[in-house]
Amino acid sequence: MTERMRRHRRTKIIATLGPASSTPEMILQLFQAGADVFRLNFSHGAHADHAARIEMIRAVERKTGRPIGILADVQGPKLRVGTFQSGRVQLQAGQTFTLDMNPAPGDTRRVCLPHPEIMATAEIGMTLLLDDGKLRLRVLRKREDQLLTEILNGGMLSDHKGVNIPDVVLPIPALTEKDRADLAFVLPLGIDYIGLSFVQRPEDVAEAKALAAGRAAVMAKLEKPQALDNLDAILALADAVMVARGDLGVELPPEEVPIAQKRIIRAAQQRGKPVVVATQMLESMISAPAPTRAEASDVATAVFDGADAVMLSAESAAGQYPREAVNMMDRIITRVERDEDWRREIDAKRPAPEKSSPDAIAAAAVQVAHTIGAKAIAALTESGATALRVAREKPDCPVLGLTANIGVARRLAAVWGVHAVQAEIVHSMTQAIDNAKKIAQIEGFAVKGEEIVVVAGVPFGQMGTTNTLRVTRL
Repeated sequence: MTERMRRHRRTKIIATLGPASSTPEMILQLFQAGADVFRLNFSHGAHADHAARIEMIRAVERKTGRPIGILADVQGPKLRVGTFQSGRVQLQAGQTFTLDMNPAPGDTRRVCLPHPEIMATAEIGMTLLLDDGKLRLRVLRKREDQLLTEILNGGMLSDHKGVNIPDVVLPIPALTEKDRADLAFVLPLGIDYIGLSFVQRPEDVAEAKALAAGRAAVMAKLEKPQALDNLDAILALADAVMVARGDLGVELPPEEVPIAQKRIIRAAQQRGKPVVVATQMLESMISAPAPTRAEASDVATAVFDGADAVMLSAESAAGQYPREAVNMMDRIITRVERDEDWRREIDAKRPAPEKSSPDAIAAAAVQVAHTIGAKAIAALTESGATALRVAREKPDCPVLGLTANIGVARRLAAVWGVHAVQAEIVHSMTQAIDNAKKIAQIEGFAVKGEEIVVVAGVPFGQMGTTNTLRVTRL
């Protein structure tokens, strides 16, 4: 039998597509270099561009016979100042500066801030961050349509620069009208994850899930301090989470970001939810063919922490070396996962199983596989939940996620250690075991005489019934 393409690592790679990576040839090269999931960034590009990329990804999927995940990352609310008479101004620390609702172009004394929600929730002493935190202002006085601030950190401020408000929950929904239009367009095209920006509360996730209506999983991007305050409630609702370190690094002090990253990964692992680490992972590879040593260490840290996936943004979307960036990420992950300390750390972080039959079966499967030296754990899964439960245990052998649903197989492309395969529907345990043995051999995980562990739910076809464990020899 011919062996299919498989990854020899557990941590997955998400690569963002953009101007540097939107040809069929380049998407195929990125997949071959190691990309498991492709991200479409709806902050940029027209609908027609994204539709063309989706078709190219699905063409690669058909060509390689491997399920590929697609993450549609919506923009979310963008808080920005208005314009200036000269396009930009220099603001000096110690001076006062007014933010108001007047749309007239600004100067060194004032500028428009066209967001009544900020005016309403602002408090005396509150900090506002402009242009990714380069400028800091403190509110001295407030009126219904005006904030008088003191400039704490000055600098150049130009038209439409972003505003971050780290201190309060803003009464702004995570989904804008643009986001809704983008999702109405892209959901029927068959995406697998929605990247939800500006998440502050669990209600933001609930709104996106209602809109998705089961057509895509919701990945909550944790980029605001308020999301960390509501982390458990958000994790309870979200299908997956992303440590979005760009905005998180603006609104949190830099020394807090690594701590937040570890906390989010640990909490996601506890709940068995996939977790992605993103932003500036190999940033220097936008313009250089090799990363800095610090960037290589950053990727390695996420792998040691047990993240399900690591993500490339501008490196693969607009950089000069998209294929090399994916390949470098693949090399770093593969090397880390060969290290003895990595396995020890992963085992030490394994959460205790929840007190349920499915979790007990998943934990037992991992223990049995380790004891007998099984070549793989085949998780037969209707919704993906069985494969997720087994992956949560971080087994030392690969997880074969076998599902009849191609959408589930594509979502599992983002999950640690899972090699997803679209398999035929089975109606009995005998049929399930025969099918698992055949696929394990075809996909190159086991040969005649070797053992695999099979986990399934009986009766077949019902979600959430993981209750059976078998050991079988090929």
